Amino acid sequence: MQLPSGTLITARALLFDMDGTLVDSTSAVKRIWDRWARKHGLSFSEFEHRMQGRRAIDTMTEMSPPGVDPEEEVLLLDEEELNDTEGTVAIPGASELLASLPRGSWALVTSARPPLARARMATAGLPMPDIIVTSTDVAEGKPHPACYRLALERFGITAENAVVFEDAPAGLAAGRAAGCRVIALATITPSEQLSHEDWLHDLRSVVLENVLPDGTLQLRIR
Repeated sequence: MQLPSGTLITARALLFDMDGTLVDSTSAVKRIWDRWARKHGLSFSEFEHRMQGRRAIDTMTEMSPPGVDPEEEVLLLDEEELNDTEGTVAIPGASELLASLPRGSWALVTSARPPLARARMATAGLPMPDIIVTSTDVAEGKPHPACYRLALERFGITAENAVVFEDAPAGLAAGRAAGCRVIALATITPSEQLSHEDWLHDLRSVVLENVLPDGTLQLRIR
């Protein structure tokens, strides 16, 4: 259900996905992946929704035609994505929320590689946190929970002390499998498909209300 105004959220750490959660990179992703698909005689629309929230290498391995090396294709695609960031902006409310959070209280947990994560966050005008988990840090990508488990390990906290913000089915599943409370954003996935999730339209309604002496964050949905 959509989280109602007044809902209190408490956590020692907030774990944010990047694309669709903090950064809207939809236009760039569509341009670049559509070019790749057409180059190999594929239709981007056939796998667009399956790739959301997943590592590029996992999508490449699944979709690449015979004779195409997924590892090489990912490297080429990464270069394109680093150079084509037109239209990449912050998700509404992301800049304000991150600016309000104490240093060391949030992490970026993304299926992107490190250079692309830095490039997209910078293009969107968002800071990088102290704790970052990217596609190169785990052997298995979302929906496997390895990325969120690693973030918890780096914070030194248990799952019940963290809240995950995600937008795509693969990421939502990964957060749940890691044992965290998960809040979905209806930025890419239509809200009618999130009826079984706690969800918000974007981050504009999430406000830091207080930080307790032990570092616990108290956020309020306005």
